[in-house]
Amino acid sequence: MKKVLVTGAGGFVGRHSLNTLVERGFEVHAVASKTLPTLSSDCTWHLGNLLDHTSIKELVCQVKPTHLLHFAWCYTVPGQYWKSQDNFLWVQASLELLRQFREQGGERVVMGGTCAEYDWKYGYCSEFVTPRNPDTPYGICKKALQEIVNSYSETTSLSSAWGRIFFPYGAYEYPNRLVSSVILSLLKGEPARCSHGNQIRDFLYVQDVADAFVALLESEVTGAVNIGSGQAIAIKDVVYKIADLIGKPDLVQLGAVPSAAKEPPLLVADVRRLSNEVGWQPKLSLDMGLRQAIIGWETQIIQDCKLSN
Repeated sequence: MKKVLVTGAGGFVGRHSLNTLVERGFEVHAVASKTLPTLSSDCTWHLGNLLDHTSIKELVCQVKPTHLLHFAWCYTVPGQYWKSQDNFLWVQASLELLRQFREQGGERVVMGGTCAEYDWKYGYCSEFVTPRNPDTPYGICKKALQEIVNSYSETTSLSSAWGRIFFPYGAYEYPNRLVSSVILSLLKGEPARCSHGNQIRDFLYVQDVADAFVALLESEVTGAVNIGSGQAIAIKDVVYKIADLIGKPDLVQLGAVPSAAKEPPLLVADVRRLSNEVGWQPKLSLDMGLRQAIIGWETQIIQDCKLSN
């Protein structure tokens, strides 16, 4: 029996991985830090503080997973997690989780990384070619953890991979992130205030992101793998796609807010490893994914209105 422990299972990407893992025949043990979500009745849920080494040991000894899918990290509020000191704590916690997992017989681990590990001045990011030179504590900590995971895996003969996430979007992400903030503003009939929108990015619907991680977990591919679409698109084009789908292009206000400092003009994933070695392709086009994101947020707004009445 394949038994997987999923950390960050209540988070943006983690929650979308659960049903796919069940469908792929895993016995799924999902970890939440505060309250037990009701995201999947086919999972066994565990409360656990992964920043407490004793809690980690108790959890792993109880579950004895064969596989580990590690998404948990510091609370990702946009604009705050880049420099949070909690990033350093999560390196320690992740290493302890890795050690306990291996000592309890764990066979295969996949951890969530980030495109922030790369040197952004190169724009097009390849796992084997593009230098990694992060300039934030978030990127530095992720880069350091990936290097240690690689070394530990080689030393202990543990199979491991590292998924570098680019720009996921979809319902239930933090509402101030780009795609969700535009959707929510337009659904409420409010202006969607954006920067100039000329930045070129790589967007992938969150369910596809989660499915890519499950495919990576089931594969024998090791090392870093970019998790993105490989498709370059300007942010302003994404914004207008959303506006057209909702029917409110007149509410888009490009240039209404300044772009972030040090924001690169281009950031796109080379996805040849994901496609050729893992053998995975996205199920949803950008237009299809945006439709799903809009439906998800419409549903959430309706639910919130019912709760408030």
